[in-house]
Amino acid sequence: MQEYSSRPHSPVGLETHGITNVKTAYWNLATPALYEEAIKRNEGIMSHLGPLVVRTGQFTGRSPNDKFVVKEPTSDEFIWWGKVNRPFKLDRFDELHRRMTSYLQGKDVFIQDCWAGADPQYRMPVRIVTQYAWHSLFVRNMFIQASPEELSVHRPEFVVIDCPGFHASPDYDETNSDVFILVNFAEKLVLIGGTEYAGEIKKSVFTAMNYLLPFHEVMPMHCSANIGPKGDTAIFFGLSGTGKTTLSADPKRTLIGDDEHGWSDNGRLQF
Repeated sequence: MQEYSSRPHSPVGLETHGITNVKTAYWNLATPALYEEAIKRNEGIMSHLGPLVVRTGQFTGRSPNDKFVVKEPTSDEFIWWGKVNRPFKLDRFDELHRRMTSYLQGKDVFIQDCWAGADPQYRMPVRIVTQYAWHSLFVRNMFIQASPEELSVHRPEFVVIDCPGFHASPDYDETNSDVFILVNFAEKLVLIGGTEYAGEIKKSVFTAMNYLLPFHEVMPMHCSANIGPKGDTAIFFGLSGTGKTTLSADPKRTLIGDDEHGWSDNGRLQF
């Protein structure tokens, strides 16, 4: 396995996640390098004035019917099982994990070690391993970048392996389709396959934070929030697309964030 990095990277290797024998592992590439890799690999095109434009294939949004939570003893009693949190067998997860890592052998992968959460007291070190350079670029933009000093000691507490080119076999794997998003809280691992929509990565990390933060007396919220000049805070709840961002973008108030937040004894945090 060749490794390429222009910055320090974590002492925790890919083999920790079952990933071995990849062609080249690109660690924590900076934004310009990822932009160039995405163009070079024909993952997208450069549009007028420079923005990278990509196509997400069949899926232009998330696939909620393809998302499952692994049913295992450590998290079983803390999950509200039902139509949203649907159980997935542990042995089927392990089998998909094994085949996915086999699929990645001989292929390039991109790794970003970063932070989920803006508050140093509650933020979580995460690692995102992607098959596409542009997915790694999305991750670098979405989550908080670790400093070079932090990267050298970064130990991920949750890992996402994102592999759009790998598809499940529904009859054998007991998935809903050839697309899957599987969250395993015991192994602190998410597997994403069959979809090129990068938003699944973001939502999977949010799912992990939504599960873990209440154990630290923090209430996670899907909302936007802003704060006024006198320290008064407004929180806007609503489903995606209902106007939270628009309402919170008040020129007379400071935007805290427009998507996911937590409420702790210390105040507000964005993640």
